[in-house]
Amino acid sequence: MASDQLERAKLGNLIRKCRKKRMLTLKELCDKAGLSVGYLSQVERGNATPSLGTLAQIARALDLGLDYFVTRPKPGDAVSYAEQRRKFSISESSVTYEALSADFPGHELSAYIMHCPPGFQSETFQHEGEEFIYVLSGSIEQSLDGEAFTLNEGDSLHFNGMTPHSWKTLGDTPARMLWTGTLVVLQGEQKSRLPGHRS
Repeated sequence: MASDQLERAKLGNLIRKCRKKRMLTLKELCDKAGLSVGYLSQVERGNATPSLGTLAQIARALDLGLDYFVTRPKPGDAVSYAEQRRKFSISESSVTYEALSADFPGHELSAYIMHCPPGFQSETFQHEGEEFIYVLSGSIEQSLDGEAFTLNEGDSLHFNGMTPHSWKTLGDTPARMLWTGTLVVLQGEQKSRLPGHRS
């Protein structure tokens, strides 16, 4: 495969992956981007190369910046230094997050350290993708489809996000968890999908 064909195929696969992560049909994305289904189908299959303007329309419809598709990540972007990570919270949630994962085109995983105060209880969630939780300190009770599991320091849990799930901290001390999953988070309207966030 020639290099230009390979680049077209990579871009097409990336657009398709982003569209499916946002649970959009080809027609829904075309309607948002103002493109024809036939043309976008050709782009996703690597048979057509969109202009910069058209790519900007697609990116906007996916709630992404154009640089998501055209910027090449640098090796240093893959590193997360503990002393440089900022902590943040979403809306009025009492859970604080530290972002561990890098944001590069086509990435599948997101990872956070979650700082959870005593007495916190999440809502029940159900979504596409997987979640993996590792308790760094403290204790939590994780509910999966109505069944409760107590997890202490060093315990972990890996489950399908389509299983109805919720969790709460136990005891009088905060809990710290390593959370890894295949959710789309912190991109446009997807912020409410952060674990533990009350929308």
